[in-house]
Amino acid sequence: MIVYGKQISLYILDNYPNMIEEVYLQKEIDKKLFYRFSNVAKVVRVDPKKAQAMARGGNHQGFLLKIKDFELSSLKDIKEGDFILILYNVTDIGNIGAIVRTAYVFGVDAVVVTAQKHLNIESIIRASSGALMGMPLVLYPNALDLINELKMDGFSIYATDFKGENLKEVAFSKKRAVILGSEGSGIPEKILNRADKKISIKMVREFDSLNVSAAAAIVCDRIANG
Repeated sequence: MIVYGKQISLYILDNYPNMIEEVYLQKEIDKKLFYRFSNVAKVVRVDPKKAQAMARGGNHQGFLLKIKDFELSSLKDIKEGDFILILYNVTDIGNIGAIVRTAYVFGVDAVVVTAQKHLNIESIIRASSGALMGMPLVLYPNALDLINELKMDGFSIYATDFKGENLKEVAFSKKRAVILGSEGSGIPEKILNRADKKISIKMVREFDSLNVSAAAAIVCDRIANG
């Protein structure tokens, strides 16, 4: 698995050096930094054309890493947690990455992506600035089965909906799972009806919706900090 970019490469070097298998540098770097990279993995010099090919045209900034494959978690792995974010049919990688980053800093125990069959893990790692490396991620395509499984394990299910109760006035259960939908299609009625409570972010000015990553940040802050 190849990830690229200076910020994410340094983040992985600082926090997950054992994940690095090879380092590819397209330009000269500080000697101390070179030594740190060479101390954990083989360093390979690559020319600009090769670097662009490895990054598939992305902005690599001269830094590319080959890392061990990221392993998705199973639903069983995360049931001991108390706070789960569920992303219903959220397909935009930038949004998923931003939500993972938010979830990580606010102490969410896991993120579950549902109503999808595949995930581009390399892109999510990059979009999350590396936060995915420390966040359990589950892919569980069937949303109704997911909700049933979590309910049987004691989770209360909260679904974001513009008609829901004001987020500021909700007393969340100790074990909670919050469902967020994409801005385009939102959360379908059959999923909303399975939630224990519908919640909403009340806005001062009228608008159709918030970006899902912004909504996730507000919900996480409310639950984490009251």
